[in-house]
Amino acid sequence: MDWDKIRIFHAVAEAGSFTRAGDVLGLSQSAISRQISSLEEDLTTTLFHRHARGLLLTEQGEVLFRTAHDVVGKLAITEALISESHNRPEGELKVTAPVGLGSTWLTPRMKEFTELYPDMQVQLLLDDRALDLGMREADLALRLSPPTQADLVQRRLLTVHHHIFASPSYLQRNGVPQTPEDLDNHKVVSYGQRIGLPTPNPVNWIEYLGRPENNPRPAVLTVNNIYGVLQAVESGLGIGALPDYLVQQNSKVVPILPETEGPTYDVYFVYPEEMRNSKRIGVFRDFLLRKIAEWTF
Repeated sequence: MDWDKIRIFHAVAEAGSFTRAGDVLGLSQSAISRQISSLEEDLTTTLFHRHARGLLLTEQGEVLFRTAHDVVGKLAITEALISESHNRPEGELKVTAPVGLGSTWLTPRMKEFTELYPDMQVQLLLDDRALDLGMREADLALRLSPPTQADLVQRRLLTVHHHIFASPSYLQRNGVPQTPEDLDNHKVVSYGQRIGLPTPNPVNWIEYLGRPENNPRPAVLTVNNIYGVLQAVESGLGIGALPDYLVQQNSKVVPILPETEGPTYDVYFVYPEEMRNSKRIGVFRDFLLRKIAEWTF
């Protein structure tokens, strides 16, 4: 099979149309259409169902796309490793992290990292979904649970602890709860869904604290993003359970019931096995380890 045709096929399959693929590849729609038709003739099979709204892969097209996608990802990794033949790490590094951890703990430390390594360009992809590292959606990830894929390298970075917080203005209006049971007389802000962390306790554990089993207290507001919970608590809406990293040096919230601790979980530094010798990943990992060693709450 002609690699140029496979490369164009891969772009068309990802884009879903000849026009969008042409924009990506810098080719005309007619040129791309001819290449796809030629590839289908070479393989004596139809790769796309063509309809008014775009293109859909046939069963045979799906088989070819999976292989082509894997090859494209491995070529991208190879290209990145070859480009690191210089003594000093350089080039782009795509890092994915959960929104809360990435926006409040990781992002403020990027200024120092870019000053240490001015030839590197970091792209932060903050997403609570686990992006596919094998398919090069990112070079490395900070994850809240260990990966299950055998071809990913993992290292535990830190353990995250949870406590209960409220804004000073809320406590002035409503008083300070002295026991977990006192939360029944307060407004609580809760995480709005479970996210499969490696702990028997739900993320919305504040709803169950000091309550009979299977009888949670209602939350005045649920938010399916931990940073959103923080903002609601800062505004004085109610009391919320938050990870300690999220409120470090935050004067807008104060801890309450300090002896009460919620679920803990580990944060992992994860990257593909093929990138084990990457200088860019190595210096980023070592930088984070230094920052964690310096960090106290």
